[in-house]
Amino acid sequence: MLRRLIGLAAVLSAGALVAQEPPAAPPAAPPAAPIQAAPQPFGIVGAPGGTGPTPAVVEYLKARPENTYYHPARLPAEPMPIVLWGNGGCRDDSLSAAQFLREVSSHGYFVVVAGPPREEPKLIAANPPITMPVTDRARQLEKRGPDATTPEQIVAGLDWALARNADPKSPWYRHLDPSRIAVMGHSCGGLQAIRISADPRIKATVLFNSGVFNNSNDGISALSVKKAELNNLHAPIAYIIGGPVDIAWPQAIDDVARIVHVPLFFAHSPIGHGGTFRTAENGGQYAQIAVRWLDYQLKGVAEDKAFFTGPDCGLCEWPGWSVPRPLWP
Repeated sequence: MLRRLIGLAAVLSAGALVAQEPPAAPPAAPPAAPIQAAPQPFGIVGAPGGTGPTPAVVEYLKARPENTYYHPARLPAEPMPIVLWGNGGCRDDSLSAAQFLREVSSHGYFVVVAGPPREEPKLIAANPPITMPVTDRARQLEKRGPDATTPEQIVAGLDWALARNADPKSPWYRHLDPSRIAVMGHSCGGLQAIRISADPRIKATVLFNSGVFNNSNDGISALSVKKAELNNLHAPIAYIIGGPVDIAWPQAIDDVARIVHVPLFFAHSPIGHGGTFRTAENGGQYAQIAVRWLDYQLKGVAEDKAFFTGPDCGLCEWPGWSVPRPLWP
């Protein structure tokens, strides 16, 4: 009997110890996906902006909800050059670089952007650090769905606008110049720009904080642009990079070393992957560089040619900027 009592006491004591241990924590729930703002109503979105001769507006049309168009509020008499834009992150928000794009458009450019206008970001003091995720190849590919926008969507927006340019009933009739088209993009949008640059209508390209991965699965975009596609470039291209702190730095450096068959301009400043899109009014220095590149490539402005050409180029003199590869006369 005594042995049974001792054994029972031991069991109860053990049970009490077990009961005092905290229960196992339930697995953490995955973070909720950020809520995306709804598209703005059709029509002119926001106030005109930009420091060019004619402030630019954002126009979102019911007849073409897949794209948004930036253009001078008062259309110029002369046909405008056209700029295609790839959003950073391939986002489905045509306002993601709104101040930058209004600034570009205010200098007489018609800009085609993928996606509807959702929410214009506020200016910030500095770019937050961005690092690439740990590359567990299988898990990364499982998480990668289709990008929110595509290069084909941007080109379709161009084709639709050109059809309106040829339609006498359209307010855009004969206001666009199909012979002067450039493409630009930021980060993932830069990969879209590389893909679009193969289009024979493209006369110039600008990549901001972007470059092609050696392994197309390394990026977080589902758009698999390969290094071989750089061979499809047939017009001048500029790489504007946020310095060695930019996560796109190694890809851009590698691209620049490979591209020898078309004129190439490469400059960088240690401002990070976000550039000046959100850290300065009207897109800051990135917008100034973009306008000068477009004015040189699409309008033939001699002063802007000097900004990019030779060891004493205009951008070479800007504080904080390095130009390892200027254009050559």
